[in-house]
Amino acid sequence: MIRPLPLFIGLRYTRARRRNGFVSFISASSMLGIAIGVMALITVLSVMNGFEKELRERILGMVAHGTVQGAEAGLEDWQALLPALDDRDDVAAAAPFINGEVMLTRGGAVTGALVRGVDPQREARVSRVAANLISGAMDNLADGGYGVVLGSRLAAELGVATGDTVNLITPQVRASAVGILPRLRRFEVVGVFDVDMAQYDGSLALIHLADAQRLFRMDEAVTGIRLAFDDLMQAPGRVREIARALPGRYRVSDWTMQHQNFFRAVAMEKTVMFIILMLIVGVAAFNIVSTLVMAVQDKQSDIAILRTLGARPATVMAVFIIQGSLLGVVGTLLGTGAGVALSLNVESIVPAIERLFDTQFISGEVYFISQLPSDLRGSDVIRIVVAAIALSLLATIYPAWKAARVAPAEALRHE
Repeated sequence: MIRPLPLFIGLRYTRARRRNGFVSFISASSMLGIAIGVMALITVLSVMNGFEKELRERILGMVAHGTVQGAEAGLEDWQALLPALDDRDDVAAAAPFINGEVMLTRGGAVTGALVRGVDPQREARVSRVAANLISGAMDNLADGGYGVVLGSRLAAELGVATGDTVNLITPQVRASAVGILPRLRRFEVVGVFDVDMAQYDGSLALIHLADAQRLFRMDEAVTGIRLAFDDLMQAPGRVREIARALPGRYRVSDWTMQHQNFFRAVAMEKTVMFIILMLIVGVAAFNIVSTLVMAVQDKQSDIAILRTLGARPATVMAVFIIQGSLLGVVGTLLGTGAGVALSLNVESIVPAIERLFDTQFISGEVYFISQLPSDLRGSDVIRIVVAAIALSLLATIYPAWKAARVAPAEALRHE
């Protein structure tokens, strides 16, 4: 088979046998460095993609995509407003809510919590709590039943389970014969949920909307109405449209007002990590410079013979560009294969390492999640492969240019 001369010679130089193997030690180290850098870059970006995706699903599965509240205090006309919001094509679901801060007590255990009064039938359409119950049911929250659904960490901290009772103490006070006392009410635990987010599992308690109205003395008012949209990324625009369409004065907000900066920080961190790890790949790629400089010094006579036989400087330059690029391509392909395999299995590898060393890398009490997710994206892999090969190709230019400038007569005179 006829092959172009630069390709034929470049491949021969790369496969040239030496006493220490097919390639020199420095060539092998260059390929290994590129492979490790590419593998690390693919794995880290996949983990950060998974981290962002998991957080987005969990956080935005618990917070409202949008809310409508009264201009000043509670929302009193919510019963007339709710059907109007339900009838809008751009609103997937709407549910009234009441938020309040309380102290929960059980025996000697005392902890603070956020109590949310909800409509059990509507709540399942705007949050993930109903889908993540580990005991009990949302339907057990009944008007006048004074039942409560607790987060798993909150229930564990109080030492309670379904069927037990807890005391809710509100910041409001009442006058009695013995003086001023805080308002206290006993509730029965009718369910426990676990959304695998410490922020909610350790601090959120749900009660029936009517019970919350009585507990916080809100009469017929609510804190507001939570909205869910089919496309949460359109929430800011949809909320503004709703604000313009509603009669009267209302205070509206969307999830970006609370969490957009967080997701921007995650995206910025991903970009910074890409740049840092790409610098590592760049350092490994530029080890090819050393490899080719040594090859040029070793092949001075070969270059001189090629030139005397009529090879142009561009041909000589192409020989060493091919030799160096091949090192980069092989290293990139090895790193890509290893990175893809590691990214696809990191969710099982990390727990195995944690069990082996009896440790926990990600604590649910510190982070939003307690496991290491991964989301491998083809666009990231392609971007990394192209960048690594481009850096490898760039690293070959100077040594190849030096080879093309070798003077045949001078090189042969020293042989």
